[in-house]
Amino acid sequence: MWSFFARDPIKDFNYEILPENQEKSGIWTLSRGKRKTTGEPVSVFVYEISQGTEEQTQLAKAAFKRTKTLRHPNILSYVDGLETEKSLYIVTEPVTPLAAHLKLQAEKGGASDLEVSWGLHQIVKALSFLVNDCHLNHNNMGMWAVFVDRAGEWKLGGLDHVTSEQGDSISLPPPKVINPDLERYDPPESPGNGGEKWTGDVWRLGCLIWEVFNGSLPRASSLRSLGKIPKQLVPHYCELVGANPKIRPNPARFLLNCRSPGGFMNNSFVESCLFLEEIQIKEPAEKQQFFQDLSENLDSFPEDFCKHKVLPQLLTAFEFGNAGAVVLTPLFKVGKYLSAEEYQQKIIPVIVKMFSSTDRAMRIRLLQQMEQFIQYLNEAAVNSQIFPHVVHGFTDTNPAIREQTVKSMLLLAPKLNETNLNQELMRHFARLQARDDQGPIRCNTTVCLGKIAPYLNAGMRQRVLISAFSRAAKDPFPASRAAGVLGFAATHQYYSVAESASRILPTLCTLTVDPDKNVRDQAFKAIKSFLSKLETVSEDPSKLAEIEKDVTALAQTGGSAATWAGWAVTGVSSLTSKLIRNAPAGSEAPPAENSPTPQPAAGPVPTNTAAPSRETSNEETVEPDKDRWDDEDWGSLEVNDEAVKKQSSDWSSGWDADDSWSNEKDVDGQGQSSPADEGWGNDWDEDGNLSESFTPTSQNKALTGAPKSARLSSAQEGVGLASDYNWDGAEGKSTTSDLFIFVFAVRENRKYLPNNHALTPSGLSKVELAKKKREERRKELEAKRAERKAAKGPLKLGARKLD
Repeated sequence: MWSFFARDPIKDFNYEILPENQEKSGIWTLSRGKRKTTGEPVSVFVYEISQGTEEQTQLAKAAFKRTKTLRHPNILSYVDGLETEKSLYIVTEPVTPLAAHLKLQAEKGGASDLEVSWGLHQIVKALSFLVNDCHLNHNNMGMWAVFVDRAGEWKLGGLDHVTSEQGDSISLPPPKVINPDLERYDPPESPGNGGEKWTGDVWRLGCLIWEVFNGSLPRASSLRSLGKIPKQLVPHYCELVGANPKIRPNPARFLLNCRSPGGFMNNSFVESCLFLEEIQIKEPAEKQQFFQDLSENLDSFPEDFCKHKVLPQLLTAFEFGNAGAVVLTPLFKVGKYLSAEEYQQKIIPVIVKMFSSTDRAMRIRLLQQMEQFIQYLNEAAVNSQIFPHVVHGFTDTNPAIREQTVKSMLLLAPKLNETNLNQELMRHFARLQARDDQGPIRCNTTVCLGKIAPYLNAGMRQRVLISAFSRAAKDPFPASRAAGVLGFAATHQYYSVAESASRILPTLCTLTVDPDKNVRDQAFKAIKSFLSKLETVSEDPSKLAEIEKDVTALAQTGGSAATWAGWAVTGVSSLTSKLIRNAPAGSEAPPAENSPTPQPAAGPVPTNTAAPSRETSNEETVEPDKDRWDDEDWGSLEVNDEAVKKQSSDWSSGWDADDSWSNEKDVDGQGQSSPADEGWGNDWDEDGNLSESFTPTSQNKALTGAPKSARLSSAQEGVGLASDYNWDGAEGKSTTSDLFIFVFAVRENRKYLPNNHALTPSGLSKVELAKKKREERRKELEAKRAERKAAKGPLKLGARKLD
């Protein structure tokens, strides 16, 4: 009656058995399963009592007991179990039979000797644990008793026939009784006839080694044929399968022989695995050295081992071991083996945390290797958790960090939001381009600005690009001037025809007499490109809309980030990776005449030009890109100290004199200023006219206030011949009626504006009127002060003022 109300224990079992991929493993059926609550994968060994014999049931119960009680890193890990009247269930870590694993590896090209050496090391170590520490005999060593986990590590199972050296109360049948095919794995001597009790296990270990390299063992006599067994392992293998049981080595002795210099198990992979097993008790200095050497060896390690064995240790070392920047290189190498989902779950949280580190070595490593993980970062994490920390690199005192921070913007720009990209980033770029004392960094800032221009909004492009590239054209560093020219050419589609004619071509024309030949060559090519655009519009005005279609185009989205990242990093990584060998020490002189000069094709669209072949550094070879940025040797931070000092003096003497591009308000980098406050775009309004800081006079209001189309006709009235004007500014005609001199005075910050020119009804200029008002106000205040003093009289010393 009570049995009627009893619950089925299988329903309360915490694990679900999946019906697919079931395999036979001795008397057990190996199935895949998962934990019902978490979905964690497991392996489940099932034995049906009703389908087995009494002897098999006896072996199954003995295996259940041994698996549950024996704990060792190299023995199959027991997770849970269930014993009912009908079945036995043993739940272990997820594993695959060794035979199936080797078959899968053979399809991929075969298991490497490194993997096999470590696998055999683990099996021999497990056997040594049973024999020497537990005083047990396995009695069932073979391919069927070895399993492989997700990390590719071999685990010893098949504990059905384990017996004690002192003898058990219950005698278990030998394997050949259950499976007659296993008789060929028995040693030639009779049981108990000479030698130690473990000699049978050592013989079967030799059979296992033979099958790992040569496949299934057809007969015992085949052991004499070495087949594909490595030469390093042959002498030790022969000791295992020797006819005399007394000379067979103990498993511990066999392990030492194979680990001796030149042995099969003496390699970097086994050494690394052994270190990882004991990493918790290693000294910090040993861990640092291990992680430094690990990145060199990871390429030869099995993929599964890197994912499931090395990666957890790397993450643990960073989280709890204070490993620092040394874990980054191996961490990113292992990350290549992960899927996008695994990368997002395991590595991205660690990377985000690393960006908040104050360790400079950590920060510069992250910036250098950003290309490897940028595609896995979402825009929310970039804008809220990564970019706020990265921007600190713009103001870092270390030039290398500032340089890497600039380079990283090529990868981050497609993922930045409107505020971070068009305001915060532009503010830092303006400061770097105007104030940084390193010529290569100023040059790289110009290059990066040109490359991220498609991501800026139209208004920001119109305010920033021309001003920034014009500023670069005045840089004392030749490569920066060349970058400014190439910046105009690479972003030519974002400028109107009027801007090209009135603002860009005048700037480029000044560079045609630049001391550096490379700058002159690039300037001539850019001028031809812009002139061809102007000629096209002049010949056919209907093409104006087509040519200016991108001037107000919307910013590109981050959808093309992957393609941008590929060429952007390739190009910018070449900017400062080479020494400035052509320039003499301590100067920013033009490169030698025999230095290679890039020859990009001229034309309005520079994106179809491939970089010509030239000498590159030994570190990397620059791939041909689709623009002209990477055709230049932009210089490097790796110059000597004298050159840096001389460069700084040249920069300060020639750069600070130009006040029209350096109106920065935020000197200390603490205030929040716009790009216009940093010196970009505050001399010109959006239409290319003078900004509102200059108020036009009554005589030229028609010229400045009227539409552009009407200015020329209105200005024609009263204009004399060219020979009638005082071009050189010497003695000659009066400047009062000279329109050209008047406009020139406006352009020169109003320094030459005539004082007798009537601007107000009173007949005084605004400057004089303001001065007169200040003088009158001063006299008025002095008169009132004198009246009060006369009324009260002088105060006596010590007297109290009552009123």
